[in-house]
Parts: sequence; structure tokens; C-alpha cells
Amino acid sequence: MNITEIKQMIETAPEYAFLRGIYDVGMITLGGSYAYGTDNENSDIDIRGFALNPKREILLGEDFDQVVDVATDTTIYSFNKLLDLLCKCNPNTIEMLGCKREQYIHLSKVGQMLLDNTKLFLSKQCIHTFGGYATAQLRRLENKSARVAEQEHREKHILSTIENARYVFEERYGIKGVNLYVGESDKANYSHELYADIHMDHVPLRDIHGFMGEVTGIIRSYDRTGSRNTKAIEHNKLGKHMMHLLRLYIMCIDILEKEEVITYREDEHDMLMDIRNGKYLKDDRQVKPEFYELLDEYEKRFEYAKKNTSLPDKPDYKKIEEFKMTVNEMVVQSEI
Repeated sequence: MNITEIKQMIETAPEYAFLRGIYDVGMITLGGSYAYGTDNENSDIDIRGFALNPKREILLGEDFDQVVDVATDTTIYSFNKLLDLLCKCNPNTIEMLGCKREQYIHLSKVGQMLLDNTKLFLSKQCIHTFGGYATAQLRRLENKSARVAEQEHREKHILSTIENARYVFEERYGIKGVNLYVGESDKANYSHELYADIHMDHVPLRDIHGFMGEVTGIIRSYDRTGSRNTKAIEHNKLGKHMMHLLRLYIMCIDILEKEEVITYREDEHDMLMDIRNGKYLKDDRQVKPEFYELLDEYEKRFEYAKKNTSLPDKPDYKKIEEFKMTVNEMVVQSEI
């Protein structure tokens, strides 16, 4: 379907009638493959957007959070909820700010204000959200597709995944003083393994338990076949999975280097579609070495961008709060 047909469907189809009952929708746009420009005849139509919090919620400190319609794969966030997710550089919401102009099916005054303030939400946190997710999922993909890595190489991948998640662990549990590294092992079945130097003072035991539980979960994820990846192989969707993982790296590099969100991947369209269509898969659905060579190229670019970006560590929360207050004040004073 083209964008005109999609707009007409959303405006007239009964299954989208719920959208017309949501208070003051500020943005409706495309998500998923249509947003990235990697759709084909079998692609589902994903709809994303936000709506303003009603006056009553603002004054009472309430929040409807989001409206989700599974049947149409539609998610409409509340304005307040969306800002919280954007502050964390959440990929599912950040990409809403980088669609092509014609992909915005509905864009109100506040929706345009949000797009105009995209840079407010860009920070080095994208390294962990975009890059961290891609790293973890792709390393699992390597295991599921039966690519055998040397023990040292494998341990470094696990370390990279944990390091990308570290900022979440530190904020959640307040645990610092943990130095992780890969070293030679004395164990019979290991050439190398992960080690930790730990120094902690006055840390709640439950926080230590939670921290260790999450780290253990990451390590275990490399040693078992996940049902999601198994299904991807069984249903011949491995190429799509590979494509989206590489796309995450590319989008994150843009954020770090250009300080902008580019959701529609026009320049990389042919390459991404080749990956989706199985160019880098063997007849037995295993991943060709050429894909990992391509991946290594983008990983190097990602590592360089991480070290040389001028983005701040965290977004300017004060400016974001001011933006949030401005919009909510407009709602309360009935200026929208």
C-alpha cells in the first residue's frame, strides 16, 4: 500500500475508529518496515503516535500512558509518557521523530513543536539503547545460526553486551565499583573467560542480588536457543531479523555523528532489502561470512562514532521539563 491508501484506510476503516475517540491526537505516523522503507507485499502496517494528556489528568497528576490496539498494531502514547521514553532514547519512540514528511498521517501544532525539538532528546544514551540492543540480539543470532566463535571472541561479545547494559544497572541498583574484563582461564574447558574486580561498600543485598541476576541472565542468553530466533529460522524470517539489526547500528551512527534521526533509510535501501531477501543466507538458512564482514564494517563505524560524538551524556532535562510545561500549560489554558 502507498501512503495515500494508508491514510484513507486509517480515516475510514472501522477497525481504526478507536483513533477518532482519543483526546487531541498530536501525531500519527508509520512504524515498522513502512517507516524504514523496507516494506514488501507481506508487511504489516504499524501505526505510532501520541495524544495530549487531557486537562483533568494534568491537574490531577494522572497519565493514561498509552493506548494499544493489538489488532491494528497501533500504539498511541500520552504526551507525558512519550517524553519520558524519548529522554531515555528509546528506539521505538525516537524513530517517530525521523520519518519522511509524507509519512506523518496527522501532525498537530504540538506534533510539529515536538519534531522541531528533536535534538533535545538526543544523547549518548542511544549507544546503549540502539547499539546495546543490536549487539545483544546479533550475538544471539550468531549462536542460533551455528556460527562457532573462539572462546576469547565469545567472551568479549558477552562483555560488550553487559557493558552496554551497565548504565541501566547502575541507575536501577546504584551499583558501581565493578570492573569487568576478559582474561585467560585456568579451567579445562575455557581458554578465556569473564572476570570481575568488585569493590562495594554499604550496598543493599537485594540490589546486589538483582544486579547479579541480570548479569547472569545475559550470560545464559548466549548458552541457550531462544524460541524467538528459532521461530525466525523456521518461518524463513532470519533475513528480516538480520536487516533490522544492521539498521539499528546505522540509525545510531546517524544520531551520534549527524545528531539527527533518520528513520526512512533511503540511502541504504537496496543493501537492507538484499539482506531481508536472503542475499546473505545459505541454502540451509545459515548466515554467510559476507554478512559478518558487512557487520564488522558498521561496528567499526559505530565504535568510532561512540568515541567522537559531541552529544551530551544525558539530555538537558531542564529544557525538556520546560517544553513539557509549555505544552501542558497550553492544554490547561485551552490554547490548543
